[in-house]
Amino acid sequence: MPSHGDRLRRTEPDHRAAPTPRVLLAALATGLLTAWLLYDGVGANLLICGAATAVGAGVVARGAGRRIRPWTVVWSLLALALLAVPALRDAGPAALLAVAGALGLASLALHGGRRWAGVLLALPAAVWQPVPGVAWAWSGLRGRGLPGRARIVPVLKALAVAAVLLTVFGLLFASADVGMADLLSDLSPSVDFGQLPLRTLLFLVGAVTALGFAHTAAGPRRWDRMTAAPGRERRRLEWALPLVGLDLLFGAFAVIQAVVVLGGADAVLRDTGMSRSEYARQGFWQLSAITALTLVVVAVAKRWAPRTTPGDRRVARVLLGLLCLLALVVVASALGRMWFYVDASGLTRLRLWVLVVESWLGVVFLLLITAGLTRRADWLPRVVVLSGMLTVAVYGLMGPDSIVAEQNVDRFERSQQIDLRNVRELSADAVPALDRLPEPQRTCALQLIRTDLAGHSPGWYATSRSAEQARGILAARPLSDGDSDGATACAWAGLRVGPNP
Repeated sequence: MPSHGDRLRRTEPDHRAAPTPRVLLAALATGLLTAWLLYDGVGANLLICGAATAVGAGVVARGAGRRIRPWTVVWSLLALALLAVPALRDAGPAALLAVAGALGLASLALHGGRRWAGVLLALPAAVWQPVPGVAWAWSGLRGRGLPGRARIVPVLKALAVAAVLLTVFGLLFASADVGMADLLSDLSPSVDFGQLPLRTLLFLVGAVTALGFAHTAAGPRRWDRMTAAPGRERRRLEWALPLVGLDLLFGAFAVIQAVVVLGGADAVLRDTGMSRSEYARQGFWQLSAITALTLVVVAVAKRWAPRTTPGDRRVARVLLGLLCLLALVVVASALGRMWFYVDASGLTRLRLWVLVVESWLGVVFLLLITAGLTRRADWLPRVVVLSGMLTVAVYGLMGPDSIVAEQNVDRFERSQQIDLRNVRELSADAVPALDRLPEPQRTCALQLIRTDLAGHSPGWYATSRSAEQARGILAARPLSDGDSDGATACAWAGLRVGPNP
């Protein structure tokens, strides 16, 4: 059996293009762009820096003779869509998730991959590519002569001499004449040395990231060559008996859910002492855990499934397909219970996120069932990743904080009930919906958001469209309470504000 090192060496590229001076110049330009744009915050600047990195990697890939494939275009466009989330929405967690997804998709676009190993190992590969990228650039440029050296070096020398002369004589003129001092002060750039450490760090991050992606584009690892020994087949009875028991357990749960849905819940609820709504709201988190664990069970069972004869393979498809089908009942039940829970207590970021993840797991089970019904399932790894990343993109672009605020405000307009703790710490995405609240609820809900927006007003490239819209709304309708944290308004609204509300 080959060792782990042998399997890793098997993924080495057959050929990697050598770096050129243009690669280094493009990385330096990306670093300067990053240091300039990202200092004040994130917004459209992430998309700009990401596009610059993508252009540099694309030039290297073209020079290496690589062809653009359809899946490369899909991953690249989806990565750019994810980078657009911070430019449009202000929700921090969703933006962070989108940026992480964009990095993973960019790496997958450059590495390629069809099998599970190729796809899953390519996604995080961007994390460890920068260091090899720097070494690759240094080794390639160390012995290379600089093109046009005879023309460039004299120009650099002349610029250095001119800078020294202008600095010395400029300081002397400025000290000799006040008018000259004012003129030179207006002409000379202002340098804030307090910004230098962070801008230097941003420059290094941008340049090294660009070199890492260029290194990958020049010759990516072929993670599809990373093979794992198939699991030892179990005898049919040894393998099938646990799955049959699990299928029966899932089937019993499905029958109980059908009884409740069809209205015959009295017999089920008589011994519990719960109402129908209480029964519907309990158990969501456990059902979510069951959904995730079922995927693990399916993966492990598929690895050890008997596959010697057509009958073995048929039994494996039936039992695993039935488990996936019954898991969809668990997904539907979990989503229904969370719906009742949200209707009773309001929506929060965590509840929305778990709803989204549970819905995506349902899609994964549908894909697994479809793969079991088809002769070829080599499309499954890429489509599963595609569905996950599309979910992240839609989740970010719709604005989770906006959805949370809309649901809570709609609930208030129907029932005059709102838990302000669910909305007070949302981002600027929530302002249009929370602005519909009456006083004092409006001031209590918006005070912390207004404080965050007032404390930071960056340029257009370092803010989101939602933040600018929120500033306009708050400027047109100022809050009525001057407290820094809205404690007075929250007290009037019946909410105690403190470290443990």
